[in-house]
Amino acid sequence: MKILIIRRDNIGDLVCTLPLIRRLRAHYPQAWIGALVTSYNAEVLHGNTDLNAVFRYTKAKHLAAGESALGAMWARLRQLWQLRRMGIDLVLLPASGTQASARRMASLLGAKRVIAQDDIPADPAAEHEVLRAANLLRAIDVPRADLPPALITPRSELLAAAQEKLGTGAVLGLHISARKPSQRWPAERFIELIKQLHAAQPQLRFALFWAPGAADNALHPGDDAKAQQIIEACAGLPITPMPTHSLAELIAALAACSQVLCSDGGHMHLAAALGKPITCLFGKSDAARWHPWGVPYQLLQPASLDANDITVDDVLAALGQPSLQP
Repeated sequence: MKILIIRRDNIGDLVCTLPLIRRLRAHYPQAWIGALVTSYNAEVLHGNTDLNAVFRYTKAKHLAAGESALGAMWARLRQLWQLRRMGIDLVLLPASGTQASARRMASLLGAKRVIAQDDIPADPAAEHEVLRAANLLRAIDVPRADLPPALITPRSELLAAAQEKLGTGAVLGLHISARKPSQRWPAERFIELIKQLHAAQPQLRFALFWAPGAADNALHPGDDAKAQQIIEACAGLPITPMPTHSLAELIAALAACSQVLCSDGGHMHLAAALGKPITCLFGKSDAARWHPWGVPYQLLQPASLDANDITVDDVLAALGQPSLQP
């Protein structure tokens, strides 16, 4: 049997599909299982032993300088033709919604069977995205109970570099960026939190993560200014700047941390798939659907659905101070 999973959306969505893939591999140990994903999130599948092959394509909005839309389209068509020649038996589309583009891809592949999330009755008890994606298993009589955690594998050379940079002992990873304004915690509170934690636990080290770039970049807004504000205010404290310019760097650096504090987003799901305990800040986001999967976590979401209303004391209590020991 040849099974292909198509997942075209964001990093967190793909991470939340990994338990489905793990269950498929356990149920069909001899099957050929592949994944078709975007070049933006393909690194999530690096070293994934549940997959026989990973196919990637570039969306127009992710084209690098010098790449042409026509060239990307031609590469995509050649790849689809390669998959068509393989004789795919089953295509699974785990994302919710109409999935028009993914359905077109599946049609071009000539798969014997295509199952999309909207093709089967929704399970009202399946609140989390992991469970929603795994709802597809109902259509092929594969058990859905007790789904495993997601697992991702950092690149060994990047992990070694991150570990050398951060040193030994307990490291609290602090990711200060968030796509949604309601998920963003102010720089002043990160500063206060770092100072209070350092006073209570001088041995604790901090890894500061952020999306590199300027805040006014329309395509890829970054938090360079916010990070610099925190770094300057925490001069002399054991804080290591970790600007990650690639997904591979982010995965490896998160893997080098003992636990992580962050807002809801792709980085949160990556940390969970690396097995890190997480304290997560939620604003206007569906916590039942998107909370960390498969790891211990503390979730803070104020009634206002605005992360600005989460206090430093709230976060300190959630971190379970002084539990951040090596």
